[in-house]
Amino acid sequence: MENLIKKAKKGNEESFFELIEANKVALYKAAKSILNNDDDVADAMQETIISAYRNIKSLKDDSYFKTWLTKILINKCKDIMAKNKEVLILDNYKEEGYTQEFLSKFEIEDMLNSLSKEQKLVISLYYISQFNTREISEILKESEGTIKSRLSRARNKLRKNTQIIREV
Repeated sequence: MENLIKKAKKGNEESFFELIEANKVALYKAAKSILNNDDDVADAMQETIISAYRNIKSLKDDSYFKTWLTKILINKCKDIMAKNKEVLILDNYKEEGYTQEFLSKFEIEDMLNSLSKEQKLVISLYYISQFNTREISEILKESEGTIKSRLSRARNKLRKNTQIIREV
């Protein structure tokens, strides 16, 4: 991986796009945890890739490439959220005829949406992108204690929601 980063920093486009390909799922999931709209997620990812390509030479420590890329993504998501602040978003609704698999995914999405944006982001970065709490604290520029607290509260809220679903 570090060899690809070195090549990308020297201007090798193929190496850069291999790095993006290796990280695209984690980027998508992180963006999706922040933004509700798939078009906004796609825009954030596109802007992240452009910005990363233009600024890869500024990456000081190659071992932090994924962290650096995720920081760029989060900033792009925040920019999009700021632009969309005045847009009214209607919640998804369930219609008869959906498969149980779809409804299960819908329930999971509803449970995640019950979390605050901060909790949802921390859950995504921890479980999906597989960053540890120290790395998340660096990405979000917050103390590790705050990250651990958000993670704990989010887990507890998800456990409660899971129990409610089982009871229904």
